[in-house]
Amino acid sequence: MHLLALVLALAQAPASPAPEATPEGPVVALEIRQGANHLGTIKMVLRPDKAPLSVANFLEYLRAGHYDGTIFHRVMPDFMIQGGGFTPEMVKKPERPPIRNEARNRLRNSRGAVAVARTEDPDSGTSQFFINARNNHNLDFGIAGMGYAVFGQVIEGMEVVDAIASTPTTRRGEHADTPVMPVVIERAYEVDAPPPGPAEPAP
Repeated sequence: MHLLALVLALAQAPASPAPEATPEGPVVALEIRQGANHLGTIKMVLRPDKAPLSVANFLEYLRAGHYDGTIFHRVMPDFMIQGGGFTPEMVKKPERPPIRNEARNRLRNSRGAVAVARTEDPDSGTSQFFINARNNHNLDFGIAGMGYAVFGQVIEGMEVVDAIASTPTTRRGEHADTPVMPVVIERAYEVDAPPPGPAEPAP
């Protein structure tokens, strides 16, 4: 090909899409262990611009320490991991009233997306959430009815998500797909959150 023809061809070729920027929002970290093994840390950016109710609800549980010591009680290879509601003994933790489904925000249940877990009632989400281990666009609004509201995205630690999704599972009572060895959220916290204010003076 002549040089001029090559230059013209390159000029007319469609430009490669620019890499998608990481959305701005609060970043939270989940430190994960299984037995005596520290599996790693999952970091997620939350999207209050798209799912304000879901993010506020999640942060309220997180700041109250609700997620510390809970487990991923339902994990399915090449699908998703779900947690935030049970202790390793499969005792359900107390929950606040459910929130309205925000799946109309059009954020997609793509790999790494964090969404509100719920029952068949679209507006039944409370503390539980799930992380998509693959593109699960069949869970989006308009495809799965009201859909499942995405409110965040994993930005670090997808290898930890994949390890959890592939862990051996069993049935525990009414719960299927439960890890044989509990996968525990040892600590959940906001990254770079402002430090707490000074302690109240002693009386």
